Amino acid sequence: QVQIVESGGGLVQPGGSLRLSCVLSGSIFSFYRMGWYRQAPGKQRDLVASITSGGSTNFGDSVKGRFTISRDNDKNTMYLQMNSLKPEDTAVYYCHLLSYHGNEYWGQGTQVTVSS
Repeated sequence: QVQIVESGGGLVQPGGSLRLSCVLSGSIFSFYRMGWYRQAPGKQRDLVASITSGGSTNFGDSVKGRFTISRDNDKNTMYLQMNSLKPEDTAVYYCHLLSYHGNEYWGQGTQVTVSS
């Protein structure tokens, strides 16, 4: 069973930055695609960003140009750098993994709150 540990959430003022981390217990090479989703109260869970094993990235329209996604294969860790944060970015952010066999795994979520 894959263990996922997310960290980096918190309270930040509009315009500020945060970096989320997603650390895996196993090898990062076991997964075809890794990504971040977010869910605000009363809303559906949406894709924020994803990165494949080959390094291809994809971003939700609302975060393009502000967020970047990366992975450190040596540390089995994925990052989400969030800049120019807005109140509408407030949500619980979830790490998501998709294996080559089609298995999906979710982290427990980390709260991001953007407020003055």
